[in-house]
Amino acid sequence: MKTSEELKQIVKEKYGQIAAQNKEQNESSCCGSGCCSTDVANIMNDDYSKLQGYNPDADLGLGCGLPTEFAKIKKGDTVLDLGSGAGNDCFVARAMTGETGKIIGVDMTEAMIQKARDTSEKLGFNNVEFRLGELENLPIGPSRIDVVVSNCVLNLVPDKRQAFNEIFRVLKAGGHFSISDVVIVGELPENLKEASEMYAGCVAGALQKEEYLAIIRDVHFENITIQKEKVITIPDDILQAYLSEEQLAFYKSSGVGIFSITVYAEKAKECCGTDCCK
Repeated sequence: MKTSEELKQIVKEKYGQIAAQNKEQNESSCCGSGCCSTDVANIMNDDYSKLQGYNPDADLGLGCGLPTEFAKIKKGDTVLDLGSGAGNDCFVARAMTGETGKIIGVDMTEAMIQKARDTSEKLGFNNVEFRLGELENLPIGPSRIDVVVSNCVLNLVPDKRQAFNEIFRVLKAGGHFSISDVVIVGELPENLKEASEMYAGCVAGALQKEEYLAIIRDVHFENITIQKEKVITIPDDILQAYLSEEQLAFYKSSGVGIFSITVYAEKAKECCGTDCCK
């Protein structure tokens, strides 16, 4: 079992490489995992191209949903994008908040931050900024954010509970999040769990669906809703890199499900008088 720091380094290296590629190159891999397949283009990512604010330079095809579409972003909101990558969701969110809003993207990969900043500068945006940081220790003060979004990133964080604690901390009272992520129903084969490429590809790092939702409840979020859910099917030619024919046959008949879910939840509007207000 790899340590948290080893897992973070795997992600930094892989996504640093991805930052130098375009969307077409990344869509030929499993969420950027590097597992070649001719059938992978639409395994996870949804089509952003029809959303206002979409910029193709910022779309690396790495998401597993459209959280900004469900995030109830209003004019003037301060929006935080966790694992902002090349800035795709940030630029879509800016179109929703308008010039009176503020958008902050946080990512731990230097190359992604630079790519996003370069695009923002080209677009002339003065209310979008990108900060280098980790999701378990966000570079943001408490109660500053109206809306948090994230697209296929929390599954890459070793300490997911701490990441949700940080989301709670930075949200204003009455604020909310909409997060797209990968979850599992059933047990993945050990070979997939141990595969570094499948971790960076957003599968091996995913939690069980009920465990994921339980963490959100335990952190004291309210009105938890699954806004969208879809099945993710990993093509055989990717699985064959990690599983024998016998293991593959067993896996496909085991009932294990890999899903993309978009989850919405709110921070209470008033302090309850306990540590749940953080």
